[in-house]
Amino acid sequence: QVGAESYEHVMLIDGNDERGIDVGLLTKPEYPIVWMRSHVDDKTDRGGLVFSRDCAEYLVWTPTGQRVWMLVNHFKSKGYGTQEASNSRRKQQAARVRDIYNRLRGEGETLIAVVGDLNDSPDSDPLQPLIGETDLKDVSQLPAFQDDGHPGTYHNGGAREKIDYLLLSPALAERMKAGGAWRKGVWGGKNGTRWEVYPEMRKEQHAASDHAAVWCDVDV
Repeated sequence: QVGAESYEHVMLIDGNDERGIDVGLLTKPEYPIVWMRSHVDDKTDRGGLVFSRDCAEYLVWTPTGQRVWMLVNHFKSKGYGTQEASNSRRKQQAARVRDIYNRLRGEGETLIAVVGDLNDSPDSDPLQPLIGETDLKDVSQLPAFQDDGHPGTYHNGGAREKIDYLLLSPALAERMKAGGAWRKGVWGGKNGTRWEVYPEMRKEQHAASDHAAVWCDVDV
């Protein structure tokens, strides 16, 4: 009804969030999802669950025969509990994703993306196992990224509000052609005037989300 081309492949594995907040993947017909693994049951050293939702692991084949791995995440928020506990949980999650990424690299895989809402800023201690201890490249730091003057991805786009990520392995980062943050569905500022929004959005409650959509085009 809106004249859009639908996605052929839609995959979502139920995660650990009892509210139904999950992570998934949508691909076009020529990009089949051929393999998947859930990490909902990964345990900490103390026996608790590592992931608040999941780190769903997907393998996608491309029309050129490339194998692209997607690690899709949504880390623990800063709310619902003490800051110390939330920080500790996110750091455990970052460390586990790092280990999954390193395993794939050790198996000879080169085209890997870690994506999702990591609920913390790049310089935060909880994210260092993933951002500071791997060779993953943040698309917002790559030359092809279109900087719109708003470093954050959440709410009003401030620097401390950069919490959504596309992290690419070096081989995948080399193939990035363009990228940016799509904010037209986010109400920016008190009057929604910090950036261009969809004309149908006349109030904050009309917003599609309070997170901008981070995107990149990669030639695979």
